[in-house]
Amino acid sequence: MTNIYANKLKLSAICTITIFLFASCKVTQTIPTQQPTKPAFLNNEIFNPAHVGIAVYEPATNTYLYNYQAEKYFIPASNTKILTCYAGMKYLGDSLTGLLYTVDDANNYTLKFTADPTLLHPDFKQHPIATFLQTHKNSTVVKSNFTANNWGNGWAWNDFDADYMAERSAIPVYGNLVNFKQKGNQLNVTPRFFKDSLTMYGNVQTGNFFIDRNYSTNTFSLKNSSRKFAATEIPFITSEALAINLLQDSLKTTIDYLEVEAVNKTGWQKLKSQATDSMLKPMMYRSDNFFAEQTLLMVSSEMMGEINEGKLIDSLLKSDLAGMPQKPRWVDGSGLSRYNLITPMDFVWVLNQMKKEFSWNRITNIFATGNTGTLSGYYKNYTGKIYAKTGTLSNHVALSGFITTNSGKRLIFSVLVNGHQTSPSNIRRAVEAFLSDIIEKQ
Repeated sequence: MTNIYANKLKLSAICTITIFLFASCKVTQTIPTQQPTKPAFLNNEIFNPAHVGIAVYEPATNTYLYNYQAEKYFIPASNTKILTCYAGMKYLGDSLTGLLYTVDDANNYTLKFTADPTLLHPDFKQHPIATFLQTHKNSTVVKSNFTANNWGNGWAWNDFDADYMAERSAIPVYGNLVNFKQKGNQLNVTPRFFKDSLTMYGNVQTGNFFIDRNYSTNTFSLKNSSRKFAATEIPFITSEALAINLLQDSLKTTIDYLEVEAVNKTGWQKLKSQATDSMLKPMMYRSDNFFAEQTLLMVSSEMMGEINEGKLIDSLLKSDLAGMPQKPRWVDGSGLSRYNLITPMDFVWVLNQMKKEFSWNRITNIFATGNTGTLSGYYKNYTGKIYAKTGTLSNHVALSGFITTNSGKRLIFSVLVNGHQTSPSNIRRAVEAFLSDIIEKQ
């Protein structure tokens, strides 16, 4: 009896193990591996100290060619503009709303600004909003519903006078920058309004000088230097009252301003300024931080009636972007903040949404291709084969976009590199070789 009982126990154990093995095989078959071998190009020693994530996705087959650490979070730098661009493409329409207005029975206009960054911006030759202000003398501007901060969350305060960190505002004028340019022995200041705010401590005639701004005031100083002066753009401290003064001085017209929000004003009509993509294209081509920040503010104005990027981002993450694989930490429009944390899979998802919702012609008109924009000098043989957005902060490099292989496959990719200790160009060249190989061989 003992042997029979022992045999039964052995048989029972064998059956249990067999069932477990079959179950294990079934699990392995139904959950395919999404984490292939580390891409060979990452064996280059320049990537040793870095945190790297790579996603290369084929929408036609719903498969990843590469999915290496693509679910992990990275500081995306200016790749953040991809999310901003998506919001702008979706909600700003064909043309930008530069002004909201109502008109009463006596033909008096009440105006409200909408954060349009193109007003008197040197990129644009025609300025419909400026023309409107010059021709409608019986107008009063009321305070906008601007509840954002002039700087983004996590921006570097000691870059306050850098041209890439212009303040955000409801009434941006001249890109919220003062331009200083030497012409012979003269120094041209644009807007002219700030000419008397410049104190001369150096000699313009020598050509060896620089200009900086006081941290807390709109006062500028010209000082001697051992280096030749190059044209300089410096952000000014913004306010709605200052913007009105700038407009009056530049347009040679009188504009009434009430520092109160409109009461019982309904039926606001829209006055258009520029084609939307004429702003989104330079935003992506040259990675324009100011256009990116104002794009989010304009979308906020359109969708919520309030100019606040934080509230807009929260709304987008709960609606249009709710399907992102990993919920990002998204805090600004430009990517200046290191508080942003986004995964490569997230970027692939957003780019795929772009491809679904917008025409390919529109996408390729906005994104830079090989050897253009911020891709200048890279992918020279692949113009029309790659459309992408770069991203760069100290020790961080990013590139996400679309590639079309020589065999005709259309792929979406995101390569994020954080914490490298070499030059950005070394990282970019290595990524270029990786993506070029995919274009050639896939």
